[in-house]
Amino acid sequence: MKKTVVAGAGPDPTRYSHRAVLSLRKAGHETVPVGLHEGEIDGLTIRTDFPPVENVHTVSLYVHPRHQGRWRDYILSLHPKRVIFNPGAENPESIRAFEAEGINCEQSCTLVMLSVGTY
Repeated sequence: MKKTVVAGAGPDPTRYSHRAVLSLRKAGHETVPVGLHEGEIDGLTIRTDFPPVENVHTVSLYVHPRHQGRWRDYILSLHPKRVIFNPGAENPESIRAFEAEGINCEQSCTLVMLSVGTY
């Protein structure tokens, strides 16, 4: 299983980041929701303090490109193996920064990847 930080997670059940947390947990992945708004998803507290998380395999990114600047250093501090840029989060500047640190970047959809078995 791949420990995953969902960056941009929120408590609104209609949002894709919320659905991703549910789907990741259902698939058995340890999941840490981090966002700007307090709340819960499936009993998990959404962390708003950019917490340190060890052994992160994947960051599933749901943050709009214009807001990624403040997230970039946090994501780098997690030392993930990959970052998934979900639709609407694609950002060449962030991709260059992460790839420069040896992080694999994918422009894909976490929900689709889980549903077709490519996560």
